[in-house]
Amino acid sequence: MSGHSKRFIYFCGSIRGGREDAALYRRIIDQLKEYGDVLTEHIADADVLDKDQGSDKYIHDRDMAWLVKSDALVAEVTQPSLGVGYEIGRAMENNKKILCLFRPDSGKYLSAMIRGAIGENLKVKDYKEEDVPKILKEFFDSL
Repeated sequence: MSGHSKRFIYFCGSIRGGREDAALYRRIIDQLKEYGDVLTEHIADADVLDKDQGSDKYIHDRDMAWLVKSDALVAEVTQPSLGVGYEIGRAMENNKKILCLFRPDSGKYLSAMIRGAIGENLKVKDYKEEDVPKILKEFFDSL
């Protein structure tokens, strides 16, 4: 993208599915900000569940509007989450570029529906946290 045009990034990580990785989400979001505006920055807030006021329908509709407006979706997919899976599916439907980050050393397994969806628009990267800067740079350089 040209330098003067602002890029919008939709980050997703588990909220109701489990908050174990919230601090990690914050560190990833801080790096994502080098590449554009992160529309879903609140995902890293410790009190996101208390703070996110509004009905489930309100949250869904707001987040979908952000997703449609975004240039790319970055998902931390180690902690399984129905919401994140749904967001990835909707992002694919909207032809967004998608990066899924998964930590194999978590002992968890990534759904075949995500790992099997790789293609031109979706990349899955197995990572350790120290790999994040390089992975993000490669992903955004390729957009």
